[in-house]
Amino acid sequence: MRTRVTDMLGIELPIFAFSHCRDVVAEVSRAGGMGVLGALYFTPEELETELKWIDDHVDGKPYGVDVVMPASYAGSDLGVDSPEDLVGRLAGMIPQGHREFVDGLLAAHGVPPLSDGADAGRVLLGWTDATARPQVEVALRHPIALLANALGPPPADVVEQAHAKGVKVAALASTPRHALKQVEVGVDIVVAQGTEAGGHTGEISTMVLIPQVVDAVDVPVLAAGGIGDGRQMAAGLALGAEGVWTGSIWLAVEEADTPEMARRRILEATSRDTVRSRSWTGKPARLLRNEWTDAWEAADSPGTLPMPLQFMLVSDALRRIGRSEAAELATFPAGQIIGAMNQVRSTRDVVFSMIEEYLGAIERLGRITEE
Repeated sequence: MRTRVTDMLGIELPIFAFSHCRDVVAEVSRAGGMGVLGALYFTPEELETELKWIDDHVDGKPYGVDVVMPASYAGSDLGVDSPEDLVGRLAGMIPQGHREFVDGLLAAHGVPPLSDGADAGRVLLGWTDATARPQVEVALRHPIALLANALGPPPADVVEQAHAKGVKVAALASTPRHALKQVEVGVDIVVAQGTEAGGHTGEISTMVLIPQVVDAVDVPVLAAGGIGDGRQMAAGLALGAEGVWTGSIWLAVEEADTPEMARRRILEATSRDTVRSRSWTGKPARLLRNEWTDAWEAADSPGTLPMPLQFMLVSDALRRIGRSEAAELATFPAGQIIGAMNQVRSTRDVVFSMIEEYLGAIERLGRITEE
């Protein structure tokens, strides 16, 4: 399979796999696609460790890193460059009533505090320019092939830094207007992500969005949002995309570090069990729907805060939930493709099944044309 993105990045298959798990990233790259490590939840020191491991286990194949540098967020006008100072200033902007609401929600479900205080206070790693730049610096010290920004156009100087290192830059877009802004700052690849996707997503469906973005920009476009098998991959390429960006499909593979409770819920869920909610970060993101997401929509909710204040408010709470028995509150980003995920498979099997299904879809279309 050859498209502009395979030639650009030196990969065999135009399959991009976003994951926070280094094992999944390395396995997809070794299989011929491109694994992309989500850097958001790692400190710079932790990210260094993760990338060193990938360097040692990817067999020299290309891989990428995904960061979150939103174009707009609360506190962006504070003029604070130090991540530590920024966190302190932002923490003071969280209303006490919101803190009491979260405490009450956890108490109502019997969620205990973190037993040893471990990880407490990890309230902000990515989500802002100041806190994401150290992650970018670490990433560019490694032989990555791609730097992706998950929320809006990356800063122009970051694009320049990446290009100076020979690293291509991608950015996610949920409208043609967003795609044009990304091209203006110099990105090499636009990831057109439909509303079916997990995590931050817009309102336009993948089927509608892809051709609009393809027509709007002259750089390669990756199709994203609800893509998890080869038939959907064939549809994305038929719409003009030159590869696919996948995420949720890797949550349930053997190599993923997904907690067992979350894995069970993913395998049991239908495509109707996700919802776009601001309860995670303050911006609309597709999450697994449960009592947590419902609570933030209830009449007694104080309402969500803008990014990054919402994540700062709930980050410790989500860790407490993850270590508790309160499965009814455990939510996480998940796209509508989870309705088709009903068994645990190896990462390599998912990659090769996508290619077989893609080829089968192309053959069927060929027969229709011949007839």
